[in-house]
Amino acid sequence: MNKLLLFVLLWGIAETVCGQQANFRQAEKFRKVGSEIGSLKVTPHFLEGSNKFWYNYKTSNGTCWYFVDPERRSKKLLFDNNYMAQELTRITFKPYSAKSLPIRELEFQKDQKTIHFKVNEFSYEYDTEKCVLLQQDSVKEQKNNNNWASFSPDSTYMVFSRKNNLYMMKAGDKDSIEIQLTTDGEPFYSYARNERDTSGKRTWAKVYWFKDSKKFYTLRTDSRKVKDLWVIDILAARPKLEEYRYPMPGDKEVRQYELYVFDVADRKQIKINTDKWPDQSLSVLYAGENSEQIYFQRKRRTCDELDVCVASTVSGESKVLINEQAKPYFNDQLYHLSILEEGKDLIWWSERTGWGHFYHYDKDGNLKNVISSGQWVAGKMVRIDTVNRTIYFEGYGREKGRNPYYSGIYRASIDREGVRLLTPEDATHSVTMPVSGRFLVDNYSRVDLEPCSVLRDNNGKVLMELERPDLKRLYEMGWKMPERFTVKARDGVTDLYGVMWKPVDFDSTKTYPVISYVYPGPQTEAVPFDFTVTGVYNMALAQVGFIVVNFGHRGGSPQRDKWYHTYGYNNLRDYALADDKYGIEQLSDRFSFIDRTKVGIFGHSGGGFMSTAALCFYPDFYTAAVSSSGNHDNNIYNQWWGETHHGVKEEKKTVKDTIKGDYEESIFKSKIATNAELARNFKGYLLLVTGDIDNNVHPGNTLRMANALIQAGKNFDLVMLPGQRHGYQNKAGEFYQRKMWFHFAKYLLGDKSADYYYEIDGFNRRY
Repeated sequence: MNKLLLFVLLWGIAETVCGQQANFRQAEKFRKVGSEIGSLKVTPHFLEGSNKFWYNYKTSNGTCWYFVDPERRSKKLLFDNNYMAQELTRITFKPYSAKSLPIRELEFQKDQKTIHFKVNEFSYEYDTEKCVLLQQDSVKEQKNNNNWASFSPDSTYMVFSRKNNLYMMKAGDKDSIEIQLTTDGEPFYSYARNERDTSGKRTWAKVYWFKDSKKFYTLRTDSRKVKDLWVIDILAARPKLEEYRYPMPGDKEVRQYELYVFDVADRKQIKINTDKWPDQSLSVLYAGENSEQIYFQRKRRTCDELDVCVASTVSGESKVLINEQAKPYFNDQLYHLSILEEGKDLIWWSERTGWGHFYHYDKDGNLKNVISSGQWVAGKMVRIDTVNRTIYFEGYGREKGRNPYYSGIYRASIDREGVRLLTPEDATHSVTMPVSGRFLVDNYSRVDLEPCSVLRDNNGKVLMELERPDLKRLYEMGWKMPERFTVKARDGVTDLYGVMWKPVDFDSTKTYPVISYVYPGPQTEAVPFDFTVTGVYNMALAQVGFIVVNFGHRGGSPQRDKWYHTYGYNNLRDYALADDKYGIEQLSDRFSFIDRTKVGIFGHSGGGFMSTAALCFYPDFYTAAVSSSGNHDNNIYNQWWGETHHGVKEEKKTVKDTIKGDYEESIFKSKIATNAELARNFKGYLLLVTGDIDNNVHPGNTLRMANALIQAGKNFDLVMLPGQRHGYQNKAGEFYQRKMWFHFAKYLLGDKSADYYYEIDGFNRRY
């Protein structure tokens, strides 16, 4: 016994001398801190055709429901919680807490006084005087039960699929006859959402109705030649193969699109003429009140040219309204087209000047006027007021001296150039507006500014404060806000914006390893700009004993200019790494508490791809990495991602045909650099993680990287999470997060204590 005690004592001394002790208990405390707070924003639910709205908000006193009348500047409780708990108990004989009523699916009725809601499986009605149990009406009950049907807006018909074809029948009539509309459907060339279905049962169809209920349309895809990809669900009673069609960059056979419109009255099927480019993508932009025409977009496979078209739903003929090219590719995240008054006006978003802005076109596709301009980005459309010819939208980077990622809300006239800022606070704003456009419910915050929810008029004036969160418990726990910083990109001139998390017991006289949380984009950056309690994994990870930083890089966010967000084109593997390294070097020069000899890096998906690449590309700078579900080989990732952001080349080939005559065929080629190609350069300490049924980034990405490292004679760790897809859930998610703590503690702090835990939360146990 004495020898055992001596061994434990000596081991503990050795750990203290050789490394810094990791504070796993503090990390665990702040891993769960999000559950200690209530609501952080107001989500308004506007009454139909009204400026009035309701919302619910949770504080330490429970959840309450509120009713707001903006015109009267009034806010009141929607109902008394104690009364409601009492009524629910009276009706069901079950006890309910007034502070945590399980109310869901609340909606106002047409009288704008009566509300319907659900508690458990029952529906209720409340009209300010009494609460009663509801009986479902037949059509509504049919809609709820028949989740395989698409109902017309007037509730007259419902459309569904059977054996990949379309059928229609009268709604609300149990004895209604099924009318078969198509006969050419088959698996993977189907009208059903589930293209593999061969059961013969009624299933949900890929149909969408025009608002007048006279017609509906379907965007049909032909995937018969697209190759399958597989994962295996080993947790099924009998391990089960899961198959799905998955086109990859450069594939010869990809999805083909067709657009059909169906006339309900005469059961007629009209094929819309959409053909132009080989392997083009297709999307419907607008099918409105008038079912006589439909608007659609087609885009070249090379992702650098598209058409906006309008088509007759009677003849099927179409014409081009707007053709635009965008090199090297279109910004899919902010691209927007608004079609007003059944096509009278078109509002088009374009990066034709290198900055995203709005342009006003007439019904024939002629440019009438520029709406916004300048060296900033007009972004998400919030509301269009057609009566007053006004639009409201998010904008980024217009106000000097502010973080260009902070969204401000702007107002502009449709008919002339010029914008007005409605949200002057130096924060990122998110607003919701009623149809009238007269008011804004604005939630604004920063990572270092507590959220505030206010009601504004459409000139930006604050009419009333709605809510501020209850964060008392958060501060009692010792929680502290992260800090903002700015560094330069490797070019020395481009500003990069980031956030830093520190341990809550931070000591500026000590030095800490630094860990960079990364996501390369380019469709988004993972840097938080509004208020966050956990920063995903960052707050808890910092408590282990690290400085955790998260900042953008060239080629990341589409919220900046076109040069910035397309910087990584044709270089999908390496483009973000130099900026990350240089940013950390600047921070270590700026802050003496950062130890640049101990640098970690981690990320998920694209971040997993990037963090592994860092240990191969800069093996003498980065010490350790955790890479989860990384797309290490983008040649086996999805077609859209690789071909859009890395590029695909179209080559023409003449095909000899003695019967039909010679013709020209397009061949598309794409080859993306992989992490496996750098395996020989690998140094450091890597933890690879993937879910075994990830049908987004296939686990083959991680296993190919593992194989390359094995073949190169490298040492690393690999964790496969059973039953997990691209996002890790429940116990598996907790397991992953703690394994990440242990990995960085071991290789950056020198604390190997977790190697001896036989419970994943061994830091909370005494052995």
